[in-house]
Amino acid sequence: MEYRRQSQRIGFAAAQQGDGAAGRPAHVARRAFLGTGAAAVAGLSVGMAGPADATSASWGRLCGEVPFGPVIVDNAGSGASYARAVRLSEWQPGRSRTLLATFQQFGSPGFPIFRSDDGGRTWHQQGNVPNTGEAAGVWLQPYLYELPRAFAGLPKGAVLCAGNSLGNFSSTKIVLYASTDRGLTWSFLSTVAEGGAPIPENGHTPVWEPFLLLHRDRLICYYSDQRDPKYGQKISHQASTDLRQWGPVVTDSVGTDYSQRPGMATVAQVHRRMWIMTHEAGGDSGDNFYAVHYKMARDPESFGPAAEHVLHDQNGYVPSASPTVSWSDSGGRMGTIVVSANSDQDFFVNRALGDPGEWTRLSSAMPRGYSRFTIPLAGPGSWRRPGLVFVVTGPPYGEQGPIQAGVIQLR
Repeated sequence: MEYRRQSQRIGFAAAQQGDGAAGRPAHVARRAFLGTGAAAVAGLSVGMAGPADATSASWGRLCGEVPFGPVIVDNAGSGASYARAVRLSEWQPGRSRTLLATFQQFGSPGFPIFRSDDGGRTWHQQGNVPNTGEAAGVWLQPYLYELPRAFAGLPKGAVLCAGNSLGNFSSTKIVLYASTDRGLTWSFLSTVAEGGAPIPENGHTPVWEPFLLLHRDRLICYYSDQRDPKYGQKISHQASTDLRQWGPVVTDSVGTDYSQRPGMATVAQVHRRMWIMTHEAGGDSGDNFYAVHYKMARDPESFGPAAEHVLHDQNGYVPSASPTVSWSDSGGRMGTIVVSANSDQDFFVNRALGDPGEWTRLSSAMPRGYSRFTIPLAGPGSWRRPGLVFVVTGPPYGEQGPIQAGVIQLR
């Protein structure tokens, strides 16, 4: 796809939910083409990961998980993408922790909530955000987050869901919901940020793609922000102490010129004292137009002045579009940073606290996907053991397919 120079409204029949694209299909930018008029879901086979070696089998027995997948979470049909999941902390010895998953689907009000009680091998739908019958219009870019401690009147283990409500296409609203019954029912909390109509082109003013993080006594919501007239788009965040009122807009990343569009931020804590933010950004890396960028900071609210790096693997290759990041405490003394990008089925890992020269590729059985999401699985044992990571994904940008899940090993 090519960058759209003409203003275009997102509609049910056809939606260019993106910021432009690279010249190759594998390197297209974010916000997949969604619409009820798109082609039917392509039939995809469900494969299994190859046999694990003795080390991974031993680790799997220790933590109760082994690599598997991909398996289908839901054959949702046309336009399903942008999958997200959360692994709930409450569990019983000898049983897998509950996983909740969701995704966006153009034409379906809100976000369906799917549940797995067997480590992600089988799934069933248990609810919707907002509750069934309460949602209208189009909803994009969900994010699920479990509170690690009691906060703002909610108990430890409450689940939050942020998303982008488009309503009648006159505005974009990042809204926040909460569940205190493990995702069965949901209550509206607040609107974090509101922008203009959902037109993903420079000169318009929407907001996109929330990401949540509780740090100290503040819930941070990062998002892509087109409202600043100095930039076509930037990455911003706001924070709240009560989940109802939100503080001032803080800038986390801007382009080197107006036309660049940093966006799709995700954040993870790295080891004990560092934080990493990944995002896509256009225009500064040759033909790889929406290259994966990252920043490292000592405080997750201080990414603004931090140095920005383009992610290169050890062969100089630059992945592109809709990156996500997580961190596993396995694989070395500094753990393992895990980055996914729409451009590649491989993951990109770093075991040196984000050193720009230490990114390597990790192959897996999990297919590439638009904003593919990862959750490291913690377990007992030595940090030298290879860790495991849960993965949930929809199809790649502009393609059709099911929502899939699985577990990979960080070899």
